Amino acid sequence: MIAVLKAKPGMEDRMRAQARSMAEASLAEPGCLSYRNYVDPEDPRAWVVVEEWADREALDAHLASPHLARSLELSGELLAEPPSLKVLAEVD
Repeated sequence: MIAVLKAKPGMEDRMRAQARSMAEASLAEPGCLSYRNYVDPEDPRAWVVVEEWADREALDAHLASPHLARSLELSGELLAEPPSLKVLAEVD
């Protein structure tokens, strides 16, 4: 899954803290193979999160997790616009 996020002006530090928190909690979930946060060096408000899950069931469990629900609650405070989410499937 790929999420594209844009922080509100002045929320870059809080966004970084939230991103670290989400990575730590998500990596502890069963089926999380990788969870990486990237920030645009030319625009510290622009973020991309790249997640890799063992299967759709693991992703669905993540989508129902309490830490993701809390993160979504904070999105109104931190994000300038709704996140763009894209779920991709590996090519065999």
